[in-house]
Amino acid sequence: MSEQENNTEVESPEVEAEAVEATEVEGASDTPDVEALQEEIAKLKEDVLRAQAETQNVRRRAEADVEKAHKFSTEKFARELLEVVDNLERAIAASPEDEAVKPLLEGVEMTQKTFMSTLAKFKVEVVDPEGHPFDPDLHQAISMVEAPDAEPNTVLNVVQKGYTNHGRLLRPAMVVVSKAAPKVDEKA
Repeated sequence: MSEQENNTEVESPEVEAEAVEATEVEGASDTPDVEALQEEIAKLKEDVLRAQAETQNVRRRAEADVEKAHKFSTEKFARELLEVVDNLERAIAASPEDEAVKPLLEGVEMTQKTFMSTLAKFKVEVVDPEGHPFDPDLHQAISMVEAPDAEPNTVLNVVQKGYTNHGRLLRPAMVVVSKAAPKVDEKA
C-alpha cells in the first residue's frame, strides 16, 4: 500500500448513511421543542414591552417632578414676603388724612402696587373672599357672627387676605363667617 492509501480512509456509502442517521437522532434530542421556544419568545417580548412602558412612566414622572419643582420653587420665599405685603397694607390703612403725609402715603401705595404686580408675575394670587361662601380649602374661620341679612356660611369680613401660588394655597384667608340666626319658638 502506498502512503496515500494509508492516510485516506474511504468509507462505504452504507457507513455514511448510518452516521447521518445517528447524527439526526442525536440532533433531535438536543434541539428544544419549537412550541416552547415560541412561548419563551412571546414571554420575552412581553417583558420588553413592560420594561419599555415602565421606563416611559418613570420618564413622565420625572418630567412632572421637574415641572412641579420649577413651578413651586418660589413658594417658601413668597410665603415669607406675604408679611411685607401685610405691613404695606397696614401702613396704608393706618395713615392719617393729612396733607403732609399724602406724598408718603402715595409712595407706600405705589410700592405696594409694584410689589403685588411682581408677585402676580410668579403666579402668587390674592384670596379675598368677602361676600363669597366659606370654603374651608381656602379660608380659615376665626369667628362666626349672626347676620340676618346674609346667607349662612358667607364670609362677612376678611381679617387677613390669603394667597395661592399656581393654585396651591400659600396662606388661608382669615375670615369672619355668618351663621344662621337662632330660630325663635313662636309657640312659647
